[in-house]
Amino acid sequence: SAAMAAPVTDAHRRFLQVLMSHGIMEGSEARKLHRRCCEIHKVYYAHDKLDDFISTINSHLQPLFMQIRKGMSEGDGRAHYALVNLAETEITKMASDYTENELELFRKTMDLIILSENGFASSTDILNLADQLKTKKMKKKEAEQVLKVFVEDKWLSEKNGEYTLHTRCIIEMEQYILSNYQDVARKCNICHSLAIQSQVCESCGTGMHLPCVRKYFRAQTEPRCPQCNDFWSADIP
Repeated sequence: SAAMAAPVTDAHRRFLQVLMSHGIMEGSEARKLHRRCCEIHKVYYAHDKLDDFISTINSHLQPLFMQIRKGMSEGDGRAHYALVNLAETEITKMASDYTENELELFRKTMDLIILSENGFASSTDILNLADQLKTKKMKKKEAEQVLKVFVEDKWLSEKNGEYTLHTRCIIEMEQYILSNYQDVARKCNICHSLAIQSQVCESCGTGMHLPCVRKYFRAQTEPRCPQCNDFWSADIP
């Protein structure tokens, strides 16, 4: 309970403020910030205690229905920390920032990404949806602009005209996605968190994040599915 938790210091408060302004932070950045906050406020600093430091903050955020969560980038497997709002599902939270038809475009984009084989949706496919929106059709130019904003706001990320869910979006929306896409949303067989960009076993449908695939098969002479032991036919990244 919050009453039993370690006391929150100005170092904790500063850490939270900086994280709030970023929304998400890469692990090495968070470790640097941890150290800097402790030094500025003359609080005892233990380099290997970032997760304890964060759980102290979390115990005090509990009554506010907020939480700092740790997740990983699906591209390179690096740890990230994001501040998550637990009180409202993320789609309702987005509703305060976007119009009805922008939200509909986001939902449809999310459908494309989650239903795709590899966790990406092409800009062409997304823009084709823009003039089929039920709420209010969008012109291509307008839709391109909206996609740009989704990338700036860290809901989507884009590479060579292909869109996927941003790490922050995955950390925030994991529960929402798992409950709203029950039949298709996959958990990674290795790290057991939601996998959007993944490779899938052709025989049994087991999915793994690319960084997890890389790690898992590093030690194996022949890549075989951890679940059904069949040959893993996808190219190891």
